[in-house]
Amino acid sequence: MLQPVMHVLKQKNIILASGSPRRKELIENISFSEFVEETALQKVLEVENRLIGQGKAPDIVIGADTMVTLGGEMFGKPTSEADAFQMLSRLSGRGHTVYTGVVVKAKYGTVKFTEKTDVIFGKLNEDQINGYIATGEPMDKAGGYGIQGVGGTFVERVEGDYFTVVGLPLYRLCAVLYDMHKGL
Repeated sequence: MLQPVMHVLKQKNIILASGSPRRKELIENISFSEFVEETALQKVLEVENRLIGQGKAPDIVIGADTMVTLGGEMFGKPTSEADAFQMLSRLSGRGHTVYTGVVVKAKYGTVKFTEKTDVIFGKLNEDQINGYIATGEPMDKAGGYGIQGVGGTFVERVEGDYFTVVGLPLYRLCAVLYDMHKGL
């Protein structure tokens, strides 16, 4: 539901009638957080429904979705090599934010959360980008890179949880699972 709305909103020129950088960040964070959480929820529901249809009702289903953002723009998985080149060129020498939304659905409740981490890329040249694209690695990764693979060689530094960038914030996930288990 939210995904088509976010796609439409992404195409619009939206103005926040405020000069406050805190309000701007709040609006961006809410949108990105809702987007990745909703996408993660849809993954969870699809898997749960499929398993139930096979007579294999799961106790817990965990889903996650990751989005790379730069200057208020969302970068999903590239749709082509040209798209991957454009994404990586735009990320070159810049900082960006990675959001990973997680949904944990159990028989006794559902928990949703989003973690965000800032990633700073070093400056890349065309040969580096083209060589990386030739590996095929960027094609199924949000933002066109995998930090846990060859794409990690582009990362100058990470400010936050590395596993959020990988696509599953382990510390927070384990804390949620522990809290859910305590509630039984």
